[in-house]
Amino acid sequence: MASKLAVDAIETSTKVHFSGFHLDSARSNHMAASAEEEEEQQHGQPFVIGVAGGAASGKTTVCDMIMQQLHDQRAVVVNQDSFYHNVNEKELARVHDYNFDHPDAFDTEQLLCSMEKLRKGQAVDIPNYDFKSYKNNVFPPRRVNPSDVIILEGILIFHDPRVRDLMNMKIFVDADADVRLARRIKRDTVEKGRDIATVLDQYSKFVKPAFEDFILPTKKYADIIIPRGGDNHVAIDLIVQHIRTKLGQHDLCKIYPNLYVIQSTFQIRGMHTLIRDSKTTKHDFIFYSDRLIRLVVEHGLGHLPFTEKQVVTPTGSVYSGVDFCKRLCGVSVIRSGESMENALRACCKGIKLGKILIHREGDNGQQLRYEKLPSDISERHVLLLDPILGTGNSAVQAIRLLISKGVPESNIIFLNLISAPQGVNVVCKRFPRIKIVTSEIELGLNDEFRVVPGMGEFGDRYFGTDDE
Repeated sequence: MASKLAVDAIETSTKVHFSGFHLDSARSNHMAASAEEEEEQQHGQPFVIGVAGGAASGKTTVCDMIMQQLHDQRAVVVNQDSFYHNVNEKELARVHDYNFDHPDAFDTEQLLCSMEKLRKGQAVDIPNYDFKSYKNNVFPPRRVNPSDVIILEGILIFHDPRVRDLMNMKIFVDADADVRLARRIKRDTVEKGRDIATVLDQYSKFVKPAFEDFILPTKKYADIIIPRGGDNHVAIDLIVQHIRTKLGQHDLCKIYPNLYVIQSTFQIRGMHTLIRDSKTTKHDFIFYSDRLIRLVVEHGLGHLPFTEKQVVTPTGSVYSGVDFCKRLCGVSVIRSGESMENALRACCKGIKLGKILIHREGDNGQQLRYEKLPSDISERHVLLLDPILGTGNSAVQAIRLLISKGVPESNIIFLNLISAPQGVNVVCKRFPRIKIVTSEIELGLNDEFRVVPGMGEFGDRYFGTDDE
């Protein structure tokens, strides 16, 4: 009986789709609309950075250093300490027994409400908590305006999954327990007017146990762990570079919905660092370039149409999945684009490959010199391969040729490793229905029309024909 049900399920009619798993047209439209709305919201929202760690670990110093380096961006810091609950009269009488390091000490609902407004582009009034009276209504609230970057700082901001889900980057500032205690004694006696005996009693009774029970376990959620806090200038510089890259990508993605930048991780940033280093050996350059190219190709294949397919597993159960797009081919722009062919072959067994040669004549124009394409290319989805998108002139020539051969503009996916904003503007404005998939957006072009920071002549470095 089970096998008959499986066969009946597999024989159910299927349709071709471009995103999501749709079982009927109504559901298809609903899911597609939801996906588009979600993508638009993501593109329009600020970049949220969470900075957590034990009390006096150096979180504030790290936040200040990031803010100083992001001086040309709209950035703001929101402190979890601003959202402490008011201490009532009964609790105030025994305030030394009140645990300020427990998750229940914070008004997380108010924090979430404030963050949601900021993410929607609305200004909010943040409470200004008084640590001497333990009230949030002694001083006027602080008006916080919408910003491109929001740094959310606090000891327990990774504790609640709802707060964690708001963050694009999570940083945990790590410091030795003795260093944290010494800093806390100095801070609480000077800034909060407490005596040393009270600080030490509170530390042993609440701060240390809370760190071990609630704060330290959230370290596992961090994307980055910074030892030594504000003294670790190298880590902070890398973080700021990463933030600047993501901000540049987000700005272009807001403008062009057909531009896709693969999600950056520090593994990907590490590979970019290696292939951009002029001292990297040819062997390492090829190895890490191939790894990045494979990621871009895999991401690009995810934008091809698919067909629903159900199969029977060895257990006799039905698995509802998808079937890969069959009608596709790759076209490499000679010769740098040929470096991407192996990754495409590895992902798509037996795929047809075409070639286009664009010969450069001066700085302002390109002239097509050679092309060899599959005869039925007009009936296929085309993956156009070129690791560098610079001025966009070569890309425009190649895309024009594909369209002249009958390939619909919407059937072209342009894959590259790095893209200059100028090239993205040229290609996306002229061909708004093609898709561009890249791993990183560059700063721009220099006076010689070279991509900066770039990685040099990619073809020469990859195929070993550079001067060295």
